[in-house]
Amino acid sequence: MAKVDAPAEKSAIGEKSAGPAAVEPQPVATSQPDTVTSAPPAPGTAPTGEKTLAGQADGAEEVGRVVQTDILRGPNGEIYPTAEELLTLRPVKGKIGWVIYTIAIVEMVERFSYYGTTTIFTNFIQHPRPEGSPSGAGYEGQSGAMGMGQQGCDIYYFIFNTYWGKFKTINVGIASATFGHVLIVISAIPAVLNNQRGSLAAFIIGLLFFGVGVGFFKANISPLIAEQYEAKAPRATVQTLPSGERVIVDPHKTYAIIYMRYYFFINIGVLFGQVAMVYAEKYVGFWLAYLLPTILFFLCPIVMVVCRNKYIKNPPTGSVASKATGLWALAMKKHWSWNPVRTVRNMRSADFWEAVKPSRLGDNKPDWMTFDDNWVDEVRRGFCAAKVFLFYPIFWLAATMRLDGFPNDLVNNLDPIALLIFIPLFDKFFYPWMDRARIRVTPIRKIAVGFIMAVLAMIVATLIQHYIYVQSPCGTNASSCDTPPDISVWVQTPAYVLIAFSEIGASITGLEYAFTKAPKNMRGLVTGLFWFAQAFSAALAQAFVPFAKDPLLVWLYTTIAIITTLGGIGFWITFRKLDREEEELNALPDSVFVGKQNKEVIDIEAAKAAEMEQQKLRHIQGLDKRLQETAH
Repeated sequence: MAKVDAPAEKSAIGEKSAGPAAVEPQPVATSQPDTVTSAPPAPGTAPTGEKTLAGQADGAEEVGRVVQTDILRGPNGEIYPTAEELLTLRPVKGKIGWVIYTIAIVEMVERFSYYGTTTIFTNFIQHPRPEGSPSGAGYEGQSGAMGMGQQGCDIYYFIFNTYWGKFKTINVGIASATFGHVLIVISAIPAVLNNQRGSLAAFIIGLLFFGVGVGFFKANISPLIAEQYEAKAPRATVQTLPSGERVIVDPHKTYAIIYMRYYFFINIGVLFGQVAMVYAEKYVGFWLAYLLPTILFFLCPIVMVVCRNKYIKNPPTGSVASKATGLWALAMKKHWSWNPVRTVRNMRSADFWEAVKPSRLGDNKPDWMTFDDNWVDEVRRGFCAAKVFLFYPIFWLAATMRLDGFPNDLVNNLDPIALLIFIPLFDKFFYPWMDRARIRVTPIRKIAVGFIMAVLAMIVATLIQHYIYVQSPCGTNASSCDTPPDISVWVQTPAYVLIAFSEIGASITGLEYAFTKAPKNMRGLVTGLFWFAQAFSAALAQAFVPFAKDPLLVWLYTTIAIITTLGGIGFWITFRKLDREEEELNALPDSVFVGKQNKEVIDIEAAKAAEMEQQKLRHIQGLDKRLQETAH
């Protein structure tokens, strides 16, 4: 980085330019950033003969451009975009390395084992073994093993990578889930099934270890996959394609594609786990249906061990959630009111977070405030993500609604099938086309479209169910009718396709939003909040279970459609302003606050220097000014 004396830098920034650009010098968009050119003299400037004054102005402008060129060049020679280039060049995704796909494969195997195991839990516990079937296989009848009609609660765990870090937490989760898998397999061995109490005990203990492992795994694997790219390309850069087009390689576009492909791998595991294990249970027995996912799950620790030195593993930071909560509570002191409407209005004021920055508090800041101003901005951004996730239970209520008009294995798996078809189409064609058309695609807009697709899916489901009732000889008791309605099972396809579209818009984007908006030392927590919203939706759905039967299905789907419509409208009204801040929020400089857990492994001085460089870059790109304008 070239050094420029302070007076010269002040002259470049503080004095008026002799060129036509007026007050402040703007970045120069050029395909050869090493070349520093001077602006042509503007009409009305001093004549050529007046060398002293004109020469000083030209020299100041040239020094300013040298400073800007240095700031726009990264440590490895990469070129950062100027303010003009951010507005005019097309954003594209970066190169996704093979290491990222190994993490996606681990998640695919985990989802295969999870859905392959859990999809047959009900039959294993609820139905007795068929006569003459020691393994519980039902062949043409109903498979079963326990004969005990019990309802278990969906226990969801997550840990915030506070003391272990994501990589270690994931591996502990894998170990716990592996032990749980083994116990569940043992519980289904025909000889063990003869001792019903022993089988049930092994199953329950295995289920507990299995659930804990899934919780540890789930909240940390999705941030880990994006961190592999972030470590190599944290900022947008300008590159020239073989066609000669200059584009911006945008890391946030890349995160979106990474999570789309991650979700693609998830649904490979979901589809094959749900379909294959049902047939293994039916024609061989529960022991095989549990053994196959367990064998495949052993790939998880193998991949993690083999690739452990290839992964970027950010160290744990200690507990920072208490500081974030304390910061919010401090901000609320001056904005609290007994009038809830006034409180909400005060929380949206521009100075809500600004007033509690350490630089504003000065000597009056509390002892626990050991972070900098930038971390306050990151926490504010993280709270924005948490507020976005408050609307997700409404979305999931529609997106996970079972459409039970036709109990057909293939039809009931149309959602993952549709996702496997349409995710590559969105990845390779639809989103690139929108970028070329200069259509601004932001996470908030994609989530809003996800709500719209979920509403349309419920409307289609309502119409289909009404048509089933009309065509059924038994009217509104179609599910218990011996004669099925004369309707093709494929009539449900549009509803499942729309649900898949809604997941592409909202579910995938939720993972992306949790990663990009959370402070780096709180990503596990914010991702856990995203998954907690889905778990809360599952609990909320229990309120609708009594209505999920004939003759109430039409009213059920109609009610869900209305609730989702209201939720989608409320979502857009609430966050349309946040949508305008998207690029500025993504460009916030990294805080030097790392938490108490890993201070010894962080070079604080280097972090502060990097922070200053980011501040200068944001100023040249105009992102700091744009954020202030949108905040007000």
